[in-house]
Amino acid sequence: MAESRENALGIVPTIGLMGASMNAMALIAPGAFLWITFQIQASATTPAGISAAPDMWFGILLALILALLTALSYAQLAKLYPEAGFASCTYFAEKAFLDSRKEKRAMPHSLARYSKLATGWAAHLFYWVYPGVMVATFAILVGYVYTAFTNQTLSNASLTFIGVVFAAIVGFIAYKGISGSTKTNIVINIIQWVALTVFSLLALYYRFSNPEHATQWAFSGAMDVVKFHDFQSVLVESTIAILILVGFESSTAMAPETKNPETTIPKAILLALIVQCVFAYMFEYFCANFMISEKLTGIATVPAPVAAAVSGTAAAASTAAPVMITQTVTGMAAAANSSAPIGDMCVALGNHVLPGVGFAFMLTIAATVIIAVLGTTLACMNTAVRVTSGMAEDRELPEFLAFLHPKNKTPHTVIGVLVVISCVIAGIGVQSVDGLTGITLASNFGTFILYGLVCIWTYIAYKDRPDFSILKHVLIPFGGLVLNALMCAGILYLNMTGTADNKIEAEICFYIAGGWALLSFVYIMITTVHKNYGLKMVQAIIRPDNLDELVDTLTSEGLLQGMTVTEVKGFGRQRGAKVEGAPAEKIKFLPKVRVEILVNEWDVEHVMQVMQKVLNTGKFGDGKVFVFEAEEVLRIRTGEVGVAAV
Repeated sequence: MAESRENALGIVPTIGLMGASMNAMALIAPGAFLWITFQIQASATTPAGISAAPDMWFGILLALILALLTALSYAQLAKLYPEAGFASCTYFAEKAFLDSRKEKRAMPHSLARYSKLATGWAAHLFYWVYPGVMVATFAILVGYVYTAFTNQTLSNASLTFIGVVFAAIVGFIAYKGISGSTKTNIVINIIQWVALTVFSLLALYYRFSNPEHATQWAFSGAMDVVKFHDFQSVLVESTIAILILVGFESSTAMAPETKNPETTIPKAILLALIVQCVFAYMFEYFCANFMISEKLTGIATVPAPVAAAVSGTAAAASTAAPVMITQTVTGMAAAANSSAPIGDMCVALGNHVLPGVGFAFMLTIAATVIIAVLGTTLACMNTAVRVTSGMAEDRELPEFLAFLHPKNKTPHTVIGVLVVISCVIAGIGVQSVDGLTGITLASNFGTFILYGLVCIWTYIAYKDRPDFSILKHVLIPFGGLVLNALMCAGILYLNMTGTADNKIEAEICFYIAGGWALLSFVYIMITTVHKNYGLKMVQAIIRPDNLDELVDTLTSEGLLQGMTVTEVKGFGRQRGAKVEGAPAEKIKFLPKVRVEILVNEWDVEHVMQVMQKVLNTGKFGDGKVFVFEAEEVLRIRTGEVGVAAV
């Protein structure tokens, strides 16, 4: 665990409560998701094929309760472990077990390590698929605006290309650093709040004034919008709605860049969720549902009625592909069959509430949504690359993913990889509504697992502490765990009993999740063997008077089986100067001690941490540590080789 590695590399904490919460709010992004997910939620059906749309608002409420319980658990862990660093969620998992068992470090087959890896798998499924979902929705949004202007439809290849360009732009902003990202997200949040307020108030006015003289409203009244209708519908809507609520936890991955993280991060988690979800989502979704009537129209493609089969043709008729026809649909069905029902509502509001500016009003709101999608994609990418970089620094992922840009202090190599992955995921999402819903469910599936695990780690971290609370550390985490497990079960249920579309969407989800699980399992098995049996030579050039303390500390940590010590002379950057300041004009060779120890791969990081802690005086001449490959070792007396010979 690299507790202070980020700040050791020169990362200076620059963001306070506003910055931390604004970055998380940008990831939640209500301005983006009202436009993006309303159509997915409007088209959602129960396994019996019945529309789940009547429970859209209540499904969001259930997802909000889940998110709030999880947010409280995250806040407790962030308060306890403010030093967590980039890979905060995996640090929480490992540290909770270590503290609970009074252990100093995790071993290759310890519960602490396995919990860390399980959390990391879920976090990557969530954070690495999520940007692809946003890239796909951005491309679809641009396609909707293009169609509105030209009455022509962009091909899937064109949409994919738009996604590639967008992903590259977001990746470049993320590469430039967190300060620029925070300023961008503050502006984006303000823009979307203003746009949402205007849209929601106009929608309320539309319902009460009824300028088009509608007679068939999707909901009979305000209570009909918010009330519980059907359990299966609520479950289906909740499994989708979690997409619009995630992001509150992202501030934990920015602890190294946050001032006073032990108090700022917990507040930012709850503030982001309450502001964006309670004061934005619940209100805006109510208003959007409240204004839908038969005046909202659209075109749906459906199978043509099957003519009565005549003798001798029944078998052929049953195997032939159904003939598809188009028909006009209204109300919630129109919202389900539109690529952007909120855009259609904006046209209606502009034409009948405002002075005939429907198209212009739609374009204005669409522009704010484009900006909001940029913000949420950027916020998620910032979180994703930091989690990956932190795990790579912890030697649980390829080491090149931990590289930080020397100037921007951003994990630039992993940003490039994530941009490519996002383009691939987006390529699936732009194919159809099923494709977009499928990749959304994959991200949500990872979210539910991650959130459920965090609830478990909260209990484990606090159960033996004097500040343990039944409410904060048992009831709240247990409630979050139950709801997250229910959401996972809901996705499984859709795959087993849903309609043909439900099954396609769930299959896409499980192909992505299963493929990632298989790849992770193989990688972990290979690296675990290497960490157990690989050997490294650790060599350090140190001050002679630090030798005894180093030996004592390494021995007490169980890291020392033997050591070679050599008296040497040398110089470093100061050319042998014994005082701080400019290098000496003439090189002086100073007395040093070279120590060499042979350790297995798993212990390298801990050995280096111990050396850093013991040998660091903060002055020139503290020395350097080098790590070399040790391909083989032989114990001459017994003939033992490898780790057994150490």
